[in-house]
Amino acid sequence: MTASTILAIPLALVFAALGSAKILALAPMRQRAAEVGFTPAAYRRIGILELAAAAGLALGSVIPVVGALAGTGLLLLLGGALIVHLRHGDAVPKLAPAALLGLVVTTYLILLSGAVS
Repeated sequence: MTASTILAIPLALVFAALGSAKILALAPMRQRAAEVGFTPAAYRRIGILELAAAAGLALGSVIPVVGALAGTGLLLLLGGALIVHLRHGDAVPKLAPAALLGLVVTTYLILLSGAVS
């Protein structure tokens, strides 16, 4: 098992859970969407993207290019999340998860780059 696969598994699980929570519009997700000015429908669309990325990460060990595309998409989503947190004036505890996940996804992409080239 490669290092990128070892990172892909927990990342896929995390984003599958987050995406599912957004799609199902669970109470904490509805509350967070309202706090930052998103509609539940917009949050659901983000959840769909997170689920797609989770599937791409899972496929990345078999088809590295798919994993690279999924990781790149997640970096874009997480960058957007950081911008939303900063514009909303959130403190470090609220923006730290997006920043930490961004670092893990970046590490995944660096490790995966050896398999893609």
